[in-house]
Amino acid sequence: MTTRIAIDCMGGDHGPSVTVPAALRFLAEHPAANLILVGQEEVLRPALGAQATDPRIRVVHASEVIGMDESPALAMRNKKDSSMRVAIDLVKAGEASACVSAGNTGALMAISRFVLKMLPGIDRPALCPVLPTVGGGHVHMLDLGANVDCEAEHLLQFGVMGAMLAAAVDHCERPRVGLLNIGSEDIKGNEVVKQAAELLKNSGLNFIGNVEGDGIFKAEADVVVCDGFVGNVALKSSEGVAQMLATFLRQEFGRNLLTRLAALIAMPVLKNFKRRLDHRRYNGAVLLGLKGISVKSHGSADALSFFHAIGRAYDAAENRVIERIAEKLAQMNAAQAAVTENS
Repeated sequence: MTTRIAIDCMGGDHGPSVTVPAALRFLAEHPAANLILVGQEEVLRPALGAQATDPRIRVVHASEVIGMDESPALAMRNKKDSSMRVAIDLVKAGEASACVSAGNTGALMAISRFVLKMLPGIDRPALCPVLPTVGGGHVHMLDLGANVDCEAEHLLQFGVMGAMLAAAVDHCERPRVGLLNIGSEDIKGNEVVKQAAELLKNSGLNFIGNVEGDGIFKAEADVVVCDGFVGNVALKSSEGVAQMLATFLRQEFGRNLLTRLAALIAMPVLKNFKRRLDHRRYNGAVLLGLKGISVKSHGSADALSFFHAIGRAYDAAENRVIERIAEKLAQMNAAQAAVTENS
């Protein structure tokens, strides 16, 4: 089956000026991929130029656009022909394997949940991006903003979804799952985290225990589980530290003639440093827990950033992430039923 990605081309701060070039670059680097570009046809076709006739590109007209500051509830109710809604509908209809949008986060989550529905055994969807780690690797972390308050059972479900995503796209048979906490000891954390740790221990996942904040980037785990409040604060804090480090380097190397000369000598190192900290390479959070794949890109994404978000959707679809999550949940439910029957 051909993997087709539906792209909300009108969403985000920049719309088609970013999404279309990103889509064309993705097709150039992935010859087997097919894209459905959703948006105002009179805008998209001129932006595509000669490549509008590429058989791997399909343009689907959507007359409306959801604004970045619109109410998610109103957008879902009143804008059924928005580029975001049409892209998600294509996934629901089976015409697309996944969708990507840089649009209104609340609207994307609400519409995705309403249209695609939840997988059996999952109560809430969770946003799962990747973050860089030492050694050039990455870690999957969830939830990063979809759920502010969580129960222990929700964190267990996040662990299952994150593990299946990592197993699929990283081709890792038993990814290490860690629980974000204020200490590595079992006695640390609030009651929800302690209860979640017990559930994860008995889940059959490769649960390694608690992970502290610095362990996220030390590659101590392949998947880090937390609620959306903690996860979002951790993400924004790490982005702020990265920006601060880059600013400090610029200031120090620009201090005088001698430091500017040193900067010229160190230029190859600085370029590699900048590339490794470039958040654009890690853009795209998969909204896990749904019966279809929906990926959220940063609203301010440029073409390179959005290109990587498309890649996240493509990898998740190609590697059957939804099916893997459903299969794992079915196995866990069967095991629990067997235990209950024998007790």
